Amino acid sequence: MNTSKYVVVGAGLAGAATAWHLASRGHEVTVLERSTPANEWGSSHGSARIFRYAYPDLGYTRMVIDARRGWDELERLSDRRLITPTGSVDHGSVRRPRQLAEVLQSAGVEHELLSPAQARHRWPQLVFDTEVLWHPGAGVLDAETTVTTMVELAVTQGAQIRTGWELSSVTRSGNGFRLTSFTGEVLEAERIIVCAGGWLPALLSELSLPDAFVQQMPSLQVRQEQAYHFPYKEAREASATPWPTFIHLSENLQIYGLPGGRDAQFQGQKVAKFNGGKVLPSARAQDQIMDESNRQQVMDYVTRYLPGVVPEPYAETTCLFTNTPNEDFVLDTVDNITVVSPCSGHGGKFAPLIGEMAADLATGRGQVPEIFRVFGRHQYHQ
Repeated sequence: MNTSKYVVVGAGLAGAATAWHLASRGHEVTVLERSTPANEWGSSHGSARIFRYAYPDLGYTRMVIDARRGWDELERLSDRRLITPTGSVDHGSVRRPRQLAEVLQSAGVEHELLSPAQARHRWPQLVFDTEVLWHPGAGVLDAETTVTTMVELAVTQGAQIRTGWELSSVTRSGNGFRLTSFTGEVLEAERIIVCAGGWLPALLSELSLPDAFVQQMPSLQVRQEQAYHFPYKEAREASATPWPTFIHLSENLQIYGLPGGRDAQFQGQKVAKFNGGKVLPSARAQDQIMDESNRQQVMDYVTRYLPGVVPEPYAETTCLFTNTPNEDFVLDTVDNITVVSPCSGHGGKFAPLIGEMAADLATGRGQVPEIFRVFGRHQYHQ
């Protein structure tokens, strides 16, 4: 029977990062992936995710600073550019740019606070309705290449990866666990790290977790989000200075955008409504069908606020978001099972740090902030 000391379930950003950290420490690691790493049915596919420092809570901003060191290490080891610098603009009454500026000031992150007129002069392709926070350290991270890079590094250091291996159940066996796939394959493990993304809610009851832990888990809501690529009115080369990323939050308005990168042939801006997709009973229920009402809402926004693009999408895609009620992550270990859910649509930028923390939990080497523990009492707010 096949055995492995550590088994990581899921080869998205969180799972690949965890496997990389465990393997780099010399541990025996096997990664089980239901499909292939960074596949289109998960949350880690594509080349365009926002990397930013701006959070209303200093704790998360400091975590981004820590995570950036991991990104730098990944880029050094792989000789690949995983984060493309673009800078970011934040505006809207709910986004509270001045509060964000105060946090960045406390963290020592370079930034500017601009009036709407100043920002429009600098970025005539955008329209602003409040003060604007600009921080040049933001950018666009390539999720798919990052996953590929971390998996390759983990394998180079001895990890094994099994694709097409979808976990069905976990049962306790002696001092460890027996993992069974839907096709009947079996693997024995001493410790398990579950990084299953949108499949986690359905898996919880199959993981042999203590009842008290499951009962205290925050509810996880899976959404099929939708994003659209709008062509730039002025033709741009891939090497041209990119548009900034942006987050615009006002009453009844939650929109974000970023250069579409390789996904959009470097020809357009990716724009989406945050938490605007339909709620799914489970990740398995996704159909990748675009909702016309959602599309129209985003097109209406683009017409009003993004004069620098043609308000007709030339490409579109879906992606899974897995949300906790307060948008905090879940990172905890109980009885040699580590549950990792860096979700709520903003976990990608923390990938190297999430992997480090998950590896620390699984090996008993370190702790994570109490806000991420299932029994933690304190909460940050997004």
